Order: sequence, then structure tokens, then C-alpha cells
Amino acid sequence: MATDWHLATDWRVIAAFALYLGVMIYIGVYYYRKSNQLSDYILGGRSLGPWVTSMSAEASDMSGWMLMGLPGLAYLAGLPAMWTGVGLAVGTWANWVFISKRLRNYTEIANDSLTIPDFLNNRFHDTSHMLNLVSAVFTFIFFLIYTSSGFVAGGKLFETVFGVDYVWSLLITAGVVITYTFLGGFMAVSWTDFIQGIMMFLAIVLVPLAGMMASGGPAETWARMQATIPGHFVLWDPAVEASATAIMLISALGWGLGYFGQPHILVRFMAIHDADELHKATRIAMTWVVISLAAAVAVGFVGRIYWPELLAGADAERIFLLMSGTLFTPFVGGLILSAVLAAIMSTSSAQLLVTSATISKDFYKNFIHREAGEKELVFVSRVTVLVVAACAIVLALNPNSYILNIVAYAWAGFGAVFGPVVVLSLFWRRMTRNGALAGMLTGGITVLVWKQFAWFGLYEIVPGFLFALLAIVAVSLTDSPPPQCVVDDFDRANARHILG
Repeated sequence: MATDWHLATDWRVIAAFALYLGVMIYIGVYYYRKSNQLSDYILGGRSLGPWVTSMSAEASDMSGWMLMGLPGLAYLAGLPAMWTGVGLAVGTWANWVFISKRLRNYTEIANDSLTIPDFLNNRFHDTSHMLNLVSAVFTFIFFLIYTSSGFVAGGKLFETVFGVDYVWSLLITAGVVITYTFLGGFMAVSWTDFIQGIMMFLAIVLVPLAGMMASGGPAETWARMQATIPGHFVLWDPAVEASATAIMLISALGWGLGYFGQPHILVRFMAIHDADELHKATRIAMTWVVISLAAAVAVGFVGRIYWPELLAGADAERIFLLMSGTLFTPFVGGLILSAVLAAIMSTSSAQLLVTSATISKDFYKNFIHREAGEKELVFVSRVTVLVVAACAIVLALNPNSYILNIVAYAWAGFGAVFGPVVVLSLFWRRMTRNGALAGMLTGGITVLVWKQFAWFGLYEIVPGFLFALLAIVAVSLTDSPPPQCVVDDFDRANARHILG
């Protein structure tokens, strides 16, 4: 049983946080002088190696929801939380194996595209820039939601650890993220993500192991789990109707579909220096993901024994914080708790960067000032970081928000808007620009509407992804065939992938 916990006045915890935050801000300042070109600020000049590519991709993927949201779900729901982990692991694997190298090669052939909307526009030679416009709108909507989830997690972190008022906690988190994203751009975000990915991995593995030791060892912890929470260890409740169980499984596994459309993850594939290095990056990423997701579920299980009092809804998402604060010495505990901030910051910064890139390059340059130079676009990108972050702070003001619920909404939005379009654009020669537009609009609108009505209890990414696929295929087949220049680009990209 855990004891009362309060670390707000312990200077060693404050020192650990200060050390971490100082290093992150230093990296941002360091790369500020190296980000004078838009390609440097947005994509780092395609100079990443396999380790930074893999770790930054997974760190920007697994935000505070992995250290707080998923353990909280496992704490309350038990083993069924595993299905979400399985869906995420399979989706991660499929994204690295089937999408990463094709996308890296194709974006270079498609006029050296720097963003996903930029790639889609160049892929279909869309002189109207309607693909850019639709992409920018949905990116702004769903990244506002996604970024707010990270700020909520940060608010809960500082409130729980230091006793700081939630609103001030929110502002501290946002301030640090904004600083190094605003200054350093893609390289700062990628290198901080690399460090943060290592921190997240060590933290999520150490906490459940230490919790088991503190609860009497693995055998004793397992025995206590079976005695006190036996319902936690069934994959699904046999008392629930088969149809409801099927919807639960489809919804949980459906998380994996989202990977094909997450711009902040896909852009990591585009930034690697050598496409052949993606094989190595895939192995690194999958090892990280499988172990981390399993450990996150284990935190929730062990937490039910170690700290059984958290049964009040969103409070369960604090279980990792509470265990970290009591299982280790103050300085080590502070470093482990800094991993939560690392998870939050890695994803929030990546999202802010992708949003700023989309607004500056895909919207501002195409619709506001076509003659804008590199420095002007970098300036617009930085201003966008400030504006989007301010809006996300407003959305995050409710401390009772469920982190995982917010993430699920934004995840579904991006998965349905960009996922089917990206997949088919890489694999289907006959796809047309109008088909891509139809798919993006169908996917985005389906998620926005389905979320409000929650029909059948089905996670909105499933109908959103499916309807978008059907729209792309139907419109493309009834549309005129793509121009020869589009077909030639597809054949060149496909040939490079095969030869590579």
C-alpha cells in the first residue's frame, strides 16, 4: 500500500526537472541558428539517421497518453486495455514496413515535398491547390485537439507532482514546448524526441518492475491481483452480448488504422537521409513499441495493487505519476517523472511543427502570398506555433478531461483524413486528384459527425477510414484517368522502391 505523497518542496525533484528542461531549451537555442531555410525548419534537410528517425517517430507518437492514458485505462478496465495496445503495435509495424520507404522515395520524386499536404498536391499535380486547402483545414482542427491533450497531461503532471495550480501547470508545459519548437524547428524537435524516447522507455519499464518489488515480488503481486481484481484478467466479459464485444474489439484494434494518417509520424519517414536505413529504423522502433506498450498496461495492473484508491474516473490517469513519486529516491523519481513531460513535449512539439509547416507552406504560400521567400515562411511558421499553442491552451483548461479520449478523437481524425489517401496514393496508379479530395472530405466529416452521435459505440476511426477508402475508389474509377505526368511520377517512385 502506498503512503501519502507530496514532493512539491523537495529540491531534488525540482533539480531533476530543471536539468531536463534546461537541456531541451538548450537544444532549441542551438538549432535556432541552423534553421534559416524552410526545408531545414520543417524537415531538417532530410539528414536524420536510423536511430534518431525511429526514436523521434515513436516518441512523437507515444505522448502522455502512453504514460498516463493507457495505464489509467488498464487500471480501470483490466486486460481488455491490451487490445488497444495490440492494435497500436500492429499499426506501427504496418506503417514502418509498408509505408515508410515508399513515402520517403515518393516525396523526393514529387518535387521534394516537405509536408504530407505538399506531397499530395505534388503527387496529383494539383494546380488548384485544393488538396493543400482541405489538408490545412483538417490539420488545424485535429492538431488543435491533439495538442490540447498534451497540455492537459502536462497540467496534471505539474499539479500532481508540485501542487501547482492546474492553469499555471498548463502554462508551464506550453511555455517550454513553444520555446524549443519556435526556436529550433525540426532538428530541435527530432533530437529532443530522441532523448525523450530513451527517457520514456526507461521510465515505463522501471516503474512496473519497481512496483512489483515493492508489493512483495512478481509472484506475490500476481497472487494479490488474482485475489482482489480477478475480473481484470479476462480478455472480454462473457456476460456482455457478443455484438457489444465485437464492437469493443473492432474499436480497440481500429487504433492501428490511425498510423497511416498521422502527419507528425509520417514526416519522420520523409526526413531520413538514406531510405535503405529504414529497415534498421523499423527494428529499433518495433522493439521500443512492443516493450513500451506492454509495460504501460503493466503499470495499470501493478498500480491496482500498489495504489488501489484511484477509482474516480480521470484520476486513474495519475497512477504512473503517483507510483514514480513513491518508488524511487526524489532525484531519480524526478527524472522518471520528467519522462512524462518528455512524452508530452515530444508529441506536442511535433504537432505544432507540422501544423506550422502546413499553414505556412500549404496555405500561406499558396493562397496568401505566392512570392513569399524562405525567411518570411519561417517567420509565418513560428507565428503559427504561437497561435496554435494559444488555442490549444484554451481547449485544455478543463482539468477533468480524459487524456485518452482527447487523443482518440484527434487520432481518428487524422487516420481517416490522411490514412486512406496516403496508402492508396502510394500503391494505386489509377487514383485521381478528385478521388483524393473525396476521400479526405469523407473521412474528416465522418469522424466529426460520428463522434457527436457515437452510433453503436463504434470508435469513429473505423467508419471514417472505411468510408474514405470507398469514396476514393468510387470517385477515381468514375473520374477521367490521371494525366500522363502523374502516372510517370508513380512509375518512377515505384521503380525506385523496387530497385532499393
